[in-house]
Amino acid sequence: MVGADDEGAVADAVVAELEARGHDVTVLERDRWPDVAERVARAVAGGEADQGIVMCWTGTGTSMAANKVAGVRAALAWEPWIAEGARRWNDANVLVLSLKRIEPETAREIVGAWLAVDAPDPDEAANIARLAELDRR
Repeated sequence: MVGADDEGAVADAVVAELEARGHDVTVLERDRWPDVAERVARAVAGGEADQGIVMCWTGTGTSMAANKVAGVRAALAWEPWIAEGARRWNDANVLVLSLKRIEPETAREIVGAWLAVDAPDPDEAANIARLAELDRR
């Protein structure tokens, strides 16, 4: 599931990259950044979507909003290495991107790195479990 608070080349590139990789993509209508982030996050936390991508001008607002939903581990990535690490070491399930500070081609590369990780690093299981504990508090 993909959501953004504004239109633009980055959002278009993300959807195109997902579709080119054969993913079934649900794109939410544009909405205020807290609302679109919450809808994507609730879909992921509730099992309606395996993963989500949210975008706003900086990415910080949608990241904060998505992380308010228990069970969501949203990660703001500005380069492929960050996205890959967030999946591998943190088992992130929502990717967050800036609509204004990354180029469309970089967004495609970030999505590719995100999708390249099939499962989290088993050595990080205890840390990832600790995040779930924090959700329950």
